[in-house]
Parts: sequence; C-alpha cells; structure tokens
Amino acid sequence: MSEQNNQISTEKAPQPMGLYPHARRVGNLLFLSGVGPRKPGTDEIPGLKSDKHGNHQSFDFAEQCHSVFENVRVILEESGSSWDKLVDVTVFLVDMKRDFHTYNKLYAAYFKDNQPCRTTVGVDSLPSAIAIELKCIAVID
Repeated sequence: MSEQNNQISTEKAPQPMGLYPHARRVGNLLFLSGVGPRKPGTDEIPGLKSDKHGNHQSFDFAEQCHSVFENVRVILEESGSSWDKLVDVTVFLVDMKRDFHTYNKLYAAYFKDNQPCRTTVGVDSLPSAIAIELKCIAVID
C-alpha cells in the first residue's frame, strides 16, 4: 500500500483505469473511488467469458458482484478501515432490469450485519465491459 497526501493505493486491488487513487482519507472518513469487479493484476472480468475476437460468450452477474465486494473489502482493509465501517454505498448497474434482483439478494447477504445507506443507479455503460461498480464511504477509527 502507498499513501501520499491522504491518497491510498494498493497493488492488492485492480489498478484504477485513470489517474486517481483507490481511496482518499479526509479526517476520519474514507472515500473509495469507483470499484469494479476486475481481478487484481489483470484486466480479467469475472463472470465474463469472451472468445479470441472479444465477442462475449457467457456472462455471470453474480460472479461480478462477489468480485466487486471482495475488491471493496481489500481496499477498505488496506486503508485501515473494514467492511463493518461502511456508511454509504452507491452502486452503478448497466442493466437494472436484468441485474437488480441478483444484486439486491447478494447485497442483503453481505450487509446483513452492517446496513450502510445505499443508492442504486442505472447507467448506460461503465469504462470497461463490467456490469457493476461501487462507490463507497467508510469511517476510520
């Protein structure tokens, strides 16, 4: 993990797709940049299988949900916070009709003990072929 001017980056999470840190600490608040499901160290998108020409062959949204939750957890822990200290979650879904039910079910399992505020937004697209991205705020003691 590296920290500079309250900016936090870690090699244990997928690298940002632009010039921004994984998180930034302001006082006792931790603001995470948008986090997607890509696997750390690669551009692999869990649950999305493509042929050698880039044509999508299969898609598993639940796998992307599990991966994005894991990426958020890693960034929180690398930043000195934890899952149970999340206070606000904004989720961006590229297909609300197809994916909301699955997301809502998995979210309830992951957040049964900690229930942060939540907003769900449908968007036309995200910066890569991912179907979900989370923007989170947590506290640091």
